[in-house]
Amino acid sequence: MKKIKINLTINGKKITLKVNPQERLIDTLRDRLKLTGTKEGCSIGECGACTVILNGKAVASCLVFTAQIDGSKILTVEGLEVGGKLDPLQQAFLDHHAVQCGFCTPGMLMSAKALLLKNPHPTREEIKTALEGNLCRCTGYEQIIEAIESVTKD
Repeated sequence: MKKIKINLTINGKKITLKVNPQERLIDTLRDRLKLTGTKEGCSIGECGACTVILNGKAVASCLVFTAQIDGSKILTVEGLEVGGKLDPLQQAFLDHHAVQCGFCTPGMLMSAKALLLKNPHPTREEIKTALEGNLCRCTGYEQIIEAIESVTKD
């Protein structure tokens, strides 16, 4: 099968790759680029564990073919931390005990970050709507919502 050459910007770094047409973004991130913060849960876009920000929007990376996103900008959970300092959203998750087993956390963070990039002061309902595609079996969501709300206050 002929590989396709693509250019991407991932977490602010420009890269060029040759990918198979059917290679999923999650596989490119985890297997080829060793960005393992993005988790694979359901593989059908239902759980949100694999959420990344693609050109400013939260997407399920298990549903995206890498070959289709030539020229795109991707932000993964690894890209939230800058210069050894946690993103305020990451710190809020820690401060509000919004992490238990942690499997859903990268996807929750990325969905929340996408919301905050678009709307820095969302309502509680807007936060809930932004997280609708992310499943968590441990926290009951309340601490996650409170963590997100805490970074929206001036």
